[in-house]
Amino acid sequence: MKLFLDTANLEEVRKGVSYGIVDGVTTNPTLVQKEGSDFRSRVGELCELVKGPVSAEVISLNAEEMVAEARELAEIHEHVVVKIPMIPEGVRAVKKLSTLGIKTNVTLVFSAVQALLAAKAGATYVSPFIGRLDDISSTGMALVEEIIEVFSNYDFSTEVIVASVRHPMHVLEAAMLGADIVTLPFAVLEKLFGHPLTEKGLERFLEDWKKYQASQKH
Repeated sequence: MKLFLDTANLEEVRKGVSYGIVDGVTTNPTLVQKEGSDFRSRVGELCELVKGPVSAEVISLNAEEMVAEARELAEIHEHVVVKIPMIPEGVRAVKKLSTLGIKTNVTLVFSAVQALLAAKAGATYVSPFIGRLDDISSTGMALVEEIIEVFSNYDFSTEVIVASVRHPMHVLEAAMLGADIVTLPFAVLEKLFGHPLTEKGLERFLEDWKKYQASQKH
């Protein structure tokens, strides 16, 4: 399973890449605004850092305008993937962009049939927003399971990005279901490393090592 960082922060991406486990980035104008950066410049910087897919979002709601925006975004860097909303005009845009060889990530997916439509239109990725479903007392990971099952029935190359991840259990559940990708905030990525028994074991090892060193001095 690939791990993407959902961020526009260069330090977070730099640190994630240094671990050797980050494969891409998803971002949006809101995240870029928080960093106080120019959108196009920041997308290009992210692409250079991660050397993998970087999803950048269109803001238009009309298919022709989405395609025009997508063309401009794709010119920023070869790693740019264009985020398109899961609406009828978005699906029209995805179909056109797929013929142009521009990679797309269909976002705001909340049902398996929406994912099916996106895949049929030629989307490179679909992003079910599981945390937002959990927020309204639905089961987000059940949607991921449905999408994976539907895609496995057909010869779709569309990959599933589990998005709107809130905590490490979302990552574990996505991996157990066989999701292609999880995109997660840097804070959640850091939590994946932790376990109290790991920390306790390390402390015990260091204590034992100190005792051993002390014993060798006599």
